[in-house]
Amino acid sequence: MPQPTSETPNYDGEFDAIVVGAGLAGSAAALTMAEEGLDVIMLERGNSPGTKNVFGGIMFTPRIRELTDFEDAPKERFVAEKTFSMLSEEGDATEVSMQPAAWKEQPHNDSWMVLRGDFDEWFAEQAVEAGATLLTETTVTDLVREDGTIAGVETDRPDGRLHAPTVVLAEGANSLVSEGAGLAKPQERKDIAVSAKEVRKYDRETIEDRFHLTDEEGAAMHYFGDGAVGDAVGGGFIYTNKRTLAIGVVYSIEDAVHDERTPDDVLDDFKSHPAVAPLVKGGRMVEYSAHAIPEGGPDAMPDLVHDGAVITGDAAGLVLNNGLHLEGTNMAVESGYHAGKAVADAVASGRTDAAALADYEDDLTDSWVMDNLNHYGWFLDAAAEDKEFLFDDLPRAIADAETDYFRMNDEPKTRHTKSARKRLVGAMGGYLGAAKKAWKYRKMFI
Repeated sequence: MPQPTSETPNYDGEFDAIVVGAGLAGSAAALTMAEEGLDVIMLERGNSPGTKNVFGGIMFTPRIRELTDFEDAPKERFVAEKTFSMLSEEGDATEVSMQPAAWKEQPHNDSWMVLRGDFDEWFAEQAVEAGATLLTETTVTDLVREDGTIAGVETDRPDGRLHAPTVVLAEGANSLVSEGAGLAKPQERKDIAVSAKEVRKYDRETIEDRFHLTDEEGAAMHYFGDGAVGDAVGGGFIYTNKRTLAIGVVYSIEDAVHDERTPDDVLDDFKSHPAVAPLVKGGRMVEYSAHAIPEGGPDAMPDLVHDGAVITGDAAGLVLNNGLHLEGTNMAVESGYHAGKAVADAVASGRTDAAALADYEDDLTDSWVMDNLNHYGWFLDAAAEDKEFLFDDLPRAIADAETDYFRMNDEPKTRHTKSARKRLVGAMGGYLGAAKKAWKYRKMFI
């Protein structure tokens, strides 16, 4: 079986395609192109795929199952339960939990907790087995242009120029190569979120007892409100692996710069909330990471196709976060797959200009990826407009309404109901305000 290497392989510097980055998008593209018979090289700046990649913890796997023998993939637990909790700073918590029986049957809604270091290395190996070359510990410093067309890359290795008619840019959210080459603009602050995450190790029995899990079942827990990340658009999460918990926060950088707390402080405050602390107590921290997440939606995406190059995954801004749907891994793989197909067809035709590569953007536009981004692209702007209501007033009003509605005293229940209703309607600006907010956020559910 071919092996990844950090040693410069014997080659003449000429390939059919170069992939910058061996994450999900890059490996999907390399695997797809290698299976089409192209001579492909993947360049990864880490000492192995996944060492530089950070994410929450859930891998969405429909396309990966089609591309690989997924049973052999290094997986932790499938998502058997999802919970969404509203937290207030005062310690209130309101939780909605979902455990559809169908999620416990194969293919488990294609939702698995994984460790990116293990998973990305395995996924890149699938591309290598298909015939791609993987070169690690290699940083791409620039793109090579010939007659105005991208025709390869410069690397930090001696004699490190590589040539290919097409370059797939799968470099992640910090898209320095794309930006340096003028193919993408730096993301505006309002279009980026910051995440701080730690992985804590526990006994397997502790995790299963604490979260009421059995066998391979896992829980994905999401938290919103000022008890999660303070006065910011964002939230917290806990994902259960076999012997570790991924615990983190994600919130707007626009809010972060106006917060006296560091992301570490926000994470510590989240872990100390009364609804969270019992779930994460103890354990031993084995990993800490912080990273940026592109959240600008369709309006912030760069042009995906250029003469001799395509942009995929996080570098293309393919992340969906509307509070209920938190996706990116599936979009990265899907974009890599469509990019790989388009490049293979273009190389076969003998042309790799933007027009010849346009099938990538067309196919992605016609896919569920752009349909989802376009449908939910409005949400983060709306959430920023209603930040005080969504993340401060609403969690507190819900907790107060619950307290009133279930109050045990010598008053009639009709009075409790009236008081609870008054609190909720008041938080939404009266009945007219409630109607307006229901209309504004209707697209979340239709």
